[in-house]
Amino acid sequence: MHGYIETVEFFRIPKARGARRRLTRALAALLALAGAVSAAGCGHGDTRTQISVWSWEPSMAALIRDFEADNPDIHVTQIGTADYAKLNAAIQDGYGTPDVVQLEYFALPQYAVSGQLRDLTDRTKGYADFYTPGTWASVQLAGRVYGVPMDSGPMAFFYNEDVFRQAGVDATAIRSWDDYREAAVKLKKIGVSIAADAGDASFYNAMIWLAGGTPYHTSADGKDVSITLDTDAGTQAFTEFWQQMIDDDLVDTTLVTWSDRWKSALGSGQVASIFAGAWMPSLLLADVPGTAGLWRVTQMPTRDGSPTNAENGGSALGVLNSSRKPDAAFRFIDYVCHSRAGIRTRVDGGSFPADNATLDSDAFLDKTTVTDARGIDVPYFGGQKFNRVLADAASRVSTRFSYLPFEVYARADFRATVGTAYTWANEAERYNDAIRRLQEGLIDVEDLPEKPGAKVTLRDGIALWQSDLKEYGTNQGFTMR
Repeated sequence: MHGYIETVEFFRIPKARGARRRLTRALAALLALAGAVSAAGCGHGDTRTQISVWSWEPSMAALIRDFEADNPDIHVTQIGTADYAKLNAAIQDGYGTPDVVQLEYFALPQYAVSGQLRDLTDRTKGYADFYTPGTWASVQLAGRVYGVPMDSGPMAFFYNEDVFRQAGVDATAIRSWDDYREAAVKLKKIGVSIAADAGDASFYNAMIWLAGGTPYHTSADGKDVSITLDTDAGTQAFTEFWQQMIDDDLVDTTLVTWSDRWKSALGSGQVASIFAGAWMPSLLLADVPGTAGLWRVTQMPTRDGSPTNAENGGSALGVLNSSRKPDAAFRFIDYVCHSRAGIRTRVDGGSFPADNATLDSDAFLDKTTVTDARGIDVPYFGGQKFNRVLADAASRVSTRFSYLPFEVYARADFRATVGTAYTWANEAERYNDAIRRLQEGLIDVEDLPEKPGAKVTLRDGIALWQSDLKEYGTNQGFTMR
């Protein structure tokens, strides 16, 4: 299969066999016995209900501390990172499996369809109006609820106002993709790329969502999956638009998002803007602190200029079906995601909220600073009340888009398939640049790089991606349409 990436077989997780499984059980029994002997030797033991949470949330330690103060009968331990391969391995081995798990919205359907997540529908009655439509839709599958929204990532247009001003562009007047392209042309004239994209599945899916695309559908029982990337109108519209941007060298396709080179290009003004989720302010401050005061936020330009939006990032907390303490686990989730105290702790730590009350509060909307790692408030967006733009973005998220029930694999496979179009574009640019330098007498013929082969377009990459995904889905036991 093209672009095959070795992953843990997730949907039919095999049980450990033979000596390995017996050894795992023996070690677990010995550890339990040692704990019991130790408690007996001390004359007393910890009688609290013990639960663990798999999470990478920066404020989780503070959340656990405050929760335990209010719930002295429960002790919470944080484990894990934002690594689904490690989580899958823990589930497969049956050792070190958490009770509560943090999952990004794109990953949640995979764990729900495979039967790993407990159905929380009955526990969350009346919660729908508490959260934004986009985040609440993202924790559901076939009308059932499998998680509680923790944070969100409505898309927004972050831009370096100083660079845009030099190019004579008012970013706040950009409404459509045509407007965005015109701005990119003006920025190119002063030697600046409006954006950088080296092939990012998260970004691409978010832009398909923004364009109104719905290329993925899963049946209510989770067995049938359809993928229509090759015919979906939103997918094709964005693919055509972005291909033209790449062909005209308006997008830097050499810079991998979050790489040091990418951060350097943002800091120097060589890349003037980013399409990203509302979680971006604290990361911009951390990664590009030298441009504090220069950046601003505005609404996303859309296909036809209509005020719609998409999610890019965000996560929820769910309870694994393997948990033997679901009541205690949900009490913790409810505190983190649904209580005012828990939400305030996370928002103060830099998370973008998923609940309507926070998004509507004056304290949140009127904020003009971003807090750095030292606890210092920095007017990174030049005094702009940036949360007002982001809150408005959250209210416009369409709820029609859905993820694949094997989205984790799909995103890993993106670079090996659609990514080939970006690779070809980079090779073609290097070759054309070398030809220009040869004509100017700056290099000799023997210094020319190899001429790239036949052009690989984004449409070609999309077709390859779809083929891979259908083959993978079939191998995982789905009926692919």
